[in-house]
Amino acid sequence: MIPIPVVVCVLGGWCAIYLADTMLKSSSSLKASYEDWLLTYGLSISPFHMRWQTALFNRQFYNWGRWKPRFLYLWFSMGMVFGIVAMFGSVILLGKTLMQTLTQMLTEAPKAQNDRMLQVVVPGVNLPVSQLTYFFSAILISGVIHEVGHGVAAIREQVRFNGFGIFIFIVYPGAFVDLFTTHLQLISPVQQLRIFCAGVWHNFVLGVASFLVLFLLPAILFPFYYTGVGALVTEVTEDSPANGPRGLFVGDIVTSLQDCPIHTVEDWNSCLGDISQKSQIGYCINTATLQQLSFPARVYRRLDGTVECCSNNSLTDICFSYSNSLDSHLYACLPARKVIEASKVCRTNMDCQKDFVPSFCVTPSLENQTRLIRVKHPPHIDMLFVGHPMHLQYTVSLSSFVPRHNFLSIDLPVVIETFCKYLISLSGALAVINAVPCFALDGQWILNSFLEATLSSLIVEKQNRELVGFLILLAGSTLLAANVALGLWMVTAR
Repeated sequence: MIPIPVVVCVLGGWCAIYLADTMLKSSSSLKASYEDWLLTYGLSISPFHMRWQTALFNRQFYNWGRWKPRFLYLWFSMGMVFGIVAMFGSVILLGKTLMQTLTQMLTEAPKAQNDRMLQVVVPGVNLPVSQLTYFFSAILISGVIHEVGHGVAAIREQVRFNGFGIFIFIVYPGAFVDLFTTHLQLISPVQQLRIFCAGVWHNFVLGVASFLVLFLLPAILFPFYYTGVGALVTEVTEDSPANGPRGLFVGDIVTSLQDCPIHTVEDWNSCLGDISQKSQIGYCINTATLQQLSFPARVYRRLDGTVECCSNNSLTDICFSYSNSLDSHLYACLPARKVIEASKVCRTNMDCQKDFVPSFCVTPSLENQTRLIRVKHPPHIDMLFVGHPMHLQYTVSLSSFVPRHNFLSIDLPVVIETFCKYLISLSGALAVINAVPCFALDGQWILNSFLEATLSSLIVEKQNRELVGFLILLAGSTLLAANVALGLWMVTAR
């Protein structure tokens, strides 16, 4: 569910703004000056919607629209082709997403929603509060680039440009351009397509540019940061199991998990995933050491069927299981650090046979899904973690970039990486959603112009072409509404 404090703050804020707006417009002494103030600054207020429009950037838009006409013609012609393809592709993508959502709803144990390309995002529910700055900044930039595309394309096609603006709808920011409608209706359908497709085209280009920056980031930051030496710890939450005197600290470089080498953050995530999916790895210990370290303990079974042989009060000892030629189920309570340090990892006793020294492969006897993990972060002593591997992934933040100098921030590469990922996701989503043939979106005007450009000779009557367009828009709007409604239900109600 959406957190109640968030709902109260949003509703309370909008009610206060709308109430103040209504009172000022109702006041006989303040109404005229207030409305003049709104008009002067290009502001307008309605329930859950506020917008600002200005002509300050008109000169800049006209300079962009008249720059290299031949290049802009080719640029927006490519955008027209992309927009038409995106219109059909968005319908297929929405249809696939709807089928995935319905399948998850009908399944008793639905899979994680991360496998879907399109997801409804609700701040505070499936979007962490710590990521809101990235989220809203990326939405605003994507919206501005989208509308810049429309504005420049319109000026290129000799359509009068009235102004540019920014709005806030509930909590989501956006942008818009004001074009002279009469001019827009007088130009050809192909010219209209270049204008209407320019927004989704620019969103696509922004996503590609962000992807290139993300891909080339190691090369871009090479003079200041180096990579490939491990994962740099940038944050350890207070409630993290890795937080403690023998845990991880900000600035540590993790080089391996168990026998899995770590060179980047991707390696860290991959290794943790493998560790959680595979059975617990064991450690080689020779017979003499095993007899020396082990001590008598009572063996009992936990509720999940696993075996415990150490005292519940022990913070250093762990129950290990092993087998010999006579018995396949032997248990020993051993000091974990002494067993693991300088030990070779193993799966069976055969992995430990070396130099003809009798050895066993001892495996921690832990609860289901719990793992004993050795984390190397030299020059510090190895951290021994006991718990679910995903707890490490969720409570420890890392970076693949290690500063070459002490004065450099360890957070800067993470900020750039995260922001690029948000731009890729949100700019791409804006392109897909706007391309859908749906009422009030770019897809409505793209579809109408496309039908006028392609069906004029087949369907002579304009009224019949409009009827075809209306039916397609009705179907597209229904498809989009179903995705949003079911997506919201999946996020907030389940």
